[in-house]
Formats: sequence, structure tokens, C-alpha cells
Amino acid sequence: MLIEHLPELPRALQHLAERDTPPAALPRRGFLKLAGLGGFALGLGPLGAADALAQAAPAAGLKPTQQPASFVQIAPDGGVTVTLNRLEFGQGIGTGLAMVLAEELDADWSRVQVRHGNSDPAYADPLYGMHLTGGSTAMKHSYPQYRELGARARAMLLATAAARWKLEAARLRTEAGQVIAPDGRRVGYGELAEAAMAQPVPATVTLKDPKDFRLIGRATGRLDARAKSSGQQDFGIDVKRPGQLTAVVAHPPVFGARLASLDDTAARAVRGVRAVLRVPVAVGGEGVAVVADGYWAARQGRDALKAEWATDAVERVDSTRQLAQYRALLDQPGPRAFDADLAPLATAPHRIEAEFHFPYLAHAPMEPLNCTVQLGDAQAEIWTGTQFPGGDAMAAAQVLGLKPEQIRMNVEMAGGGFGRRGVPSSDFVVQACAIARAARAAGLVAPIRTVWSREDDIKGGQYRPMHLHRARIGFDRQGRVLAWDHVLVGQSIMSGTFFEGMVKNGIDPTAMEGMREPYPFPMRLTVHHPKVNVPVLWWRSVGSTHTAFVMETLVDEIARATKQDPVAYRLALFGDQHPRHRDALKLAVERSGYGKRALPAGHAWGVAVHESFSTVVTWVVEASIQDGRPVLHKATAGVHCNLAVNPRSIEAQIQGAGVMGLSMCLPGAAITLKDGVVEQSNFGDFVVPRLTDTPEFAVHIVPSAEPPTGIGEPGLPPLAPAFANAVAQLAGKPLRALPFALG
Repeated sequence: MLIEHLPELPRALQHLAERDTPPAALPRRGFLKLAGLGGFALGLGPLGAADALAQAAPAAGLKPTQQPASFVQIAPDGGVTVTLNRLEFGQGIGTGLAMVLAEELDADWSRVQVRHGNSDPAYADPLYGMHLTGGSTAMKHSYPQYRELGARARAMLLATAAARWKLEAARLRTEAGQVIAPDGRRVGYGELAEAAMAQPVPATVTLKDPKDFRLIGRATGRLDARAKSSGQQDFGIDVKRPGQLTAVVAHPPVFGARLASLDDTAARAVRGVRAVLRVPVAVGGEGVAVVADGYWAARQGRDALKAEWATDAVERVDSTRQLAQYRALLDQPGPRAFDADLAPLATAPHRIEAEFHFPYLAHAPMEPLNCTVQLGDAQAEIWTGTQFPGGDAMAAAQVLGLKPEQIRMNVEMAGGGFGRRGVPSSDFVVQACAIARAARAAGLVAPIRTVWSREDDIKGGQYRPMHLHRARIGFDRQGRVLAWDHVLVGQSIMSGTFFEGMVKNGIDPTAMEGMREPYPFPMRLTVHHPKVNVPVLWWRSVGSTHTAFVMETLVDEIARATKQDPVAYRLALFGDQHPRHRDALKLAVERSGYGKRALPAGHAWGVAVHESFSTVVTWVVEASIQDGRPVLHKATAGVHCNLAVNPRSIEAQIQGAGVMGLSMCLPGAAITLKDGVVEQSNFGDFVVPRLTDTPEFAVHIVPSAEPPTGIGEPGLPPLAPAFANAVAQLAGKPLRALPFALG
């Protein structure tokens, strides 16, 4: 999900600070406070009694994100609880960050558990100063943070033991949750913890030499694996509060439409229905919330509604017409991301002219969207799985008419998200808060859980944008590109959000990330961002979902046209400038048997390599065409993510990203609109891979001791082009669209 370009956040925030009109979803002043520029506390405090301990012995100059008391609790029996500053929603970051902190703490790993933080400033991203899970930043940004947190806590434990034994702390050592004296005396962390947390927090600490790591780098099982595999894990949708009611919402069929008429007589007659409420929904529309004793009663009540919608005032998007409108923009002047001399196009010995089309895509996480709100007289408590707890808390305060410090945000385990739970408009949280407020005004004083059905989720917007690309390339007989004229058309996901300051010269950088690099091509890139009445958002790997496909299939096409091996051609393009790309490619080639292993008749190799979120991933795949349908048999990944904190989690992330990349290729993997209405509604008509579609995966990691880079998203972008490159060899023609169409 989120943005590879968040290093530009300070400039974006400066842009916000200079605005006359703040974004509608989040006031300027509120967001600046949320982002850490104004400094505030939501009144939640770090969890439990650690808050008081942190305030009792702060270290001068240390930020809340650097204070151990907010992140590690040691029980009297020695059990260690690590608090996460990220949402765990299947990616394994809970285990990874716990490993990092436990490594420096020298904790007994068998006694370690984790819990989520909240929207307290302590749990903001230590680099960006805002609460987020996305952009594959969790380990990349919090690796040094959690190492220092563990080391500070360990130093405080050592100081406590040294005072007890009247020894110098330097003479003591730690191991598996114990402090050990030179004479063999031992004392458990649990016995020292209370006094240790009252020690002054050291401003600086010495971290372990990587050669001494006992946890980091070791393939480690997930801390949540047993609970999830046994069905015991609770998610946001499982929240149950005393007296809780459930709400479902009838959304307008066209984005932004409002009610023309409503007959709710039959809905109110359904047993268990408590209220029928008109509430605002995303992009200025209006919906109807049915509040009932449980989900089934609320769903039956919604089905009984007789609602008519006024759609004449909003754009009714049609996918066929939209594609024609995008094509009309290809020849129009527009802002340029970078420029090049196109004169050599006219005389180039070889030319390619290609058009690529990518549809809207839904995130479709396994757990549909949900949010529970308990509204009191002067406070509110919220339970939800969110990638933006700080932003959602601010938006909730605005909707509920409360101050930020009156909101308590409980971050719950989430069953997937892929970006959909990190929404600048906080759409599903805002909706739940609006329902809670309307219900209270109607006399319902109870916690209300708002739940989206699978159909609500797939039809509910916030899609990966539809994109159209056109490339005109001239190259010589050796494959040297002489000129490349490229046009990209697609909605901006940043415009109109609090990240709008990143849009420079009319170009959203997330739309073009992955273009040109790492290849030394002379490219002119023109970008158009049309306004369309379809809400859009980042989708796992953001712009690279489409740019990697364009770049890697065209690179392969140039190699084929000049009769070069696609691997050798890429290695020649990398030269000495891109060692991480080269190493990831060579590793995948070596482990796959590419060029050495004979393939069965009717099978072909496909290769693609791409960098996103500072990580390079190569896929080498084996594919065939069976009964006119492309089939992926084997997929071998070479991954360069620098230091592999938990190789097992990296393997799982790359496999999962590969499956999601495969999902873009399958017929039916598209969101389309007709007369403004989304045509898909569930997994029957929005296709995701089944077990029978999934290949045999192998994941190999390039060894490195450099600080870790992102891993949640980079495995996705190169899978589809690698698959397409194999199919192109078999079909005798390149594939220019996702999902695949061979007809």
C-alpha cells in the first residue's frame, strides 16, 4: 500500500500548512498535530501502567517513540509483551518487530507476546511522525527504533541488577530473560522490571554486533500462527461489547448519489431492527443505515428498504466510454515527468508502438470493513483494524463533535487490507461514527458495530485506478533504445487528500513510480490525471502494479526483436550500476534452472525484475497455455531486501504478493462500471486465484547485512510481467492488458 514517495512528506506538510482551504476529510490544523508538527496527546496514553513509568523517568531529548516504557512490558513472571506501532493484518510485522526488540533485550523468545498500540504519539512512524502501516515501511523504519528500545530496556535492567549486587553494570551479561553476574548469580527480568522501569532512560545505547544475533536472521514461526490456524484469533469484526448493536448500510448504486425517496416501513417491521437512519457516505453521497440486534436482522432490514436514488447530478461512469475518453488524451499535451529527444524515433531500425490497459481493482481483503463505536456524553471509544489510527481518530473527533483527546482508538487485528484500511478520508470509520451519532440522537445508547458485507466491500469504491499507457520506442539492432515516447493516463490517488502536496507540476508521483528505472532509456513521459466519479486509492505496490508490467514486457519484447536472451539483455542494461538488481536476477535464474533445465513441451520461461519500496524482486516462471488459458506452473523468486530479519516471513510475504500479482492476470479480475454502477459484487464475478491457479513457489533471498528494506509489496509487481513474457513466447504475440486475453 502506501507511498514510496513519503520521504517527500515534509514538503507535503509544508504545502498543507500554506493552504487556505484544508482537505475536507481532515482539517489542516488537526492533521498537522497528527503528523507531529503541533505535538499533542489523544488522552489515551501508552497502554497500561507503562505511561506513568515512562513519565517518572524520562530521558532528556528522547521522543515518545524512543521511550521503552511505551513499547515493552515485563510481567513479574518474566513474560515480555511488545507493543506494535503498526497494524498486524497478515504480513507478520508483529513477529518481526518483536524479534528485533527481543534480540537487543536478550529476552526469552518463548515468553514473548505482542499487542497493538493505539493513536498515542509514541506509536507514530519514527521517521514520518504520523501513524501509518503502509508503503512497506514498517521494518524499514522501525528496525533501528525497536533495536534501540530493546537495548535501552536491557540497559535499565542491567543498571538495576548492578545496584542490587553493588557491581558495575559492565561486568554483567544478559541471556534469555536473565541478568547474570560473573560469579554465576542470576536474576530474572520479571524480578527487576518494576525498579528497572523507574531507572533513567539512557539517551544512547550500544547495539549488538550482527555476528552476535540469536534471533534476527533466523527463520521463526509467527507468534499469531497458532491462534489463527485454530480459529481462536479475534479480529475487528469479532468485537463484542455489552449491549452492542449492529449496523449495515444501503449505499447508493452510483458514487455520490443521494436519496430521492425512502420507504422504510417494511425494514422497521423486521424483528430485531432498532432504527433506520439516513447517513452520509463517501464522495458526498447519502446512504441508509439499518441498526439491529445482530447482523442478520440488520441485513434483512436493509433488504426490505424501498429506496430510490437521484443519480442525474453525478457522473455515471461507463468503462467502455471511459477507455475511449482516456485514448483521446493520449495525443493531448500534458505535464511531463521527464523529457528526451524523440528525433531518433523516425530513423530507428526497429520500432514498437504499444498500448496497455489496466482496469480498476478492488482490494477484497478476507475480512470485510468494520468499525465499532461506543459513544458517550463527552468521549468515544472505537475498535477497528486501521492502517491510519491517528488520522482515523482525528476524523472521528470531527464527525462526533469531540476533541481529539476525547477519542480512544483501539487497533484490532485485521484480516488483510492491502491499502484499503489506510484511507485518507477515513471513509468506513467516518461512516461508523456518523451512524453512532445518529443512533444516539434517536435514543439508542449502545455500542454500534458497522459491518460491510463482501458485496459492500467490492462495490464500495477506493479502487486501484484504471490506467492506460502508450509507448512508442525506437531501438537499434543491438537493442539499444534510441528514443522512447510514453504517455500515461489515470486518476491521481493523492489529489484531494492530505498528501496532495506531493503532486508536483500536475503529476502524482505514485502513478509513475517504476517507470524507466533502472534502465538507461531516453524517455519522454507525459502524464494525464482525468477526474472521474470513481473513488480510488493505493493498492498493494501502488503505481508499480501497472508500470512494472509495461516496462518488463517491453524490455522482453526488445530482447526478442533483437534475438537476445532476456536475462542477458537485462544484465547488460544493468551494467555495474545496479548490483542489487543483478544479484536478485542471477539468484532467481540459478535456483530456477533457467537455461539449464529442459522444459516440458508447450512450456516456456518468463522473467521480470523490478524494484519497489527499496527492495528488488525477480520472478523466473514456467508457464503454458492449456485449452486457450494461460497456466502458471512454477515461480522462483530472487529477493534483495538487505538484511532478512525473519526469512520465514519474507518467504510468506513474497508468496502472498505473488498470488496477488497472479490475481491481476486471471480472466474476470477487473472492476467495471456500466451506467455508473459497479458490475461486480463478490468472488463469483471478481476473480481471485484458487488453489488450482496457484503455482509451485520457491523464494530465495540474497544475503546482506545492510539495514532491511520493505517486503510487504515488492513481490507483487514483477509476477504478472514474468507470466506474460512466458505466455508471449508461446502465443507468438505480446500481451498488452491485464487481465490476460488471448483472443
